[in-house]
Amino acid sequence: MQRNEGRYGVSQSKMSEVLISHRLASDLADICNKHQSAKRLVLCIDQHVDTYFGTPLCLELRKENFVVHKTLVPASERSKSLAMANRLYGEWVRAGVDRTYTVVAVGGGVVGDLAGFVAASYMRGLPLVHIPTTLLAMVDSAIGGKVAINHPAGKNLIGFFYEASATLIDPAFLRTLPPREIFSGLAEVLKYALIGDRTFFSFLEEQFEAIVAQRPPLVEAIKRCVAMKQRIVKLDFRETTGLRARLNFGHTFAHALEKLAHYRFLRHGEAVLFGMLCASALSMQLGLLAENEAKRIVQIAKRFNVKRTVAERYFLERSEKEIEQAMQSDKKKANGVLRFVLLRQIGEAFLSESPVQSHILQRAIKEAKQWWKER
Repeated sequence: MQRNEGRYGVSQSKMSEVLISHRLASDLADICNKHQSAKRLVLCIDQHVDTYFGTPLCLELRKENFVVHKTLVPASERSKSLAMANRLYGEWVRAGVDRTYTVVAVGGGVVGDLAGFVAASYMRGLPLVHIPTTLLAMVDSAIGGKVAINHPAGKNLIGFFYEASATLIDPAFLRTLPPREIFSGLAEVLKYALIGDRTFFSFLEEQFEAIVAQRPPLVEAIKRCVAMKQRIVKLDFRETTGLRARLNFGHTFAHALEKLAHYRFLRHGEAVLFGMLCASALSMQLGLLAENEAKRIVQIAKRFNVKRTVAERYFLERSEKEIEQAMQSDKKKANGVLRFVLLRQIGEAFLSESPVQSHILQRAIKEAKQWWKER
């Protein structure tokens, strides 16, 4: 939270500014001045994050002459619901929040998605700033302008494309996270390497332990992921050309696993890790991905520390048919047909429009399970 003049920009586009920041209050003040916004904030903050950072952050903001209304959000995927959004609408109305306020989402993907969804819809839209506090949010969910809540039929089915004014990334937040959250975020980091940067994949192979230990290579990994997502989003903001859809590598499988776990017991990154193994196995089954390439993916996946009970209950013990059925509500379906992001090689992904036969899909899931069992 301390002022650090050594901060540096990661990426900037006409859509959104992304900064590595160690002086959040000052940078928020600069952003408000830049956008000619009043210094009034709705600080929508994860309850767990608030325990560690809420009070000092509010003190810093008030030193910068901000008026702050703080909203606490439970750190659970179940918070991404219409019921929770409605609770926030009511609280903000009672607090007198109007269109002069900027919504600042402080937390992981759940808080960012929920706060962004409410910001996009409250009084027809309030300015939004993301301050992600998890690795997964820093490299993925807080970048790119997608905000959404869940529906019982599926994950992220109700939402908007709503670009934030800025995203401020302070790696200091990661120091309070348990290892499980770091590994969860690292799954999304791995995704970027697999879909579009073979050199980055080699970097992750070499620096994996250093990144997990939050040594300097972690910041380099964050920068690379942000830069890649910014480039993709700038070219295909509303996911109309298929380019942005590559960011969903493994996610069709992952969202099915999360649904089967009732959005409670499986971290999003854990589901993505298993989903990427399934998507890699499917790519190999379809004759696209060479076996030696798949082996490299499996080897790095085996370095992820996922609890045995979590892997067993929410991946290995789920039948292939059950997982396939849970995938049918995926929002990436087109004309009733599931679409998959597949690999031709490490660093080269594409969105396939061709239907996949059920027996091939189930065989790929079975093979991915076997890969994990052999770790």
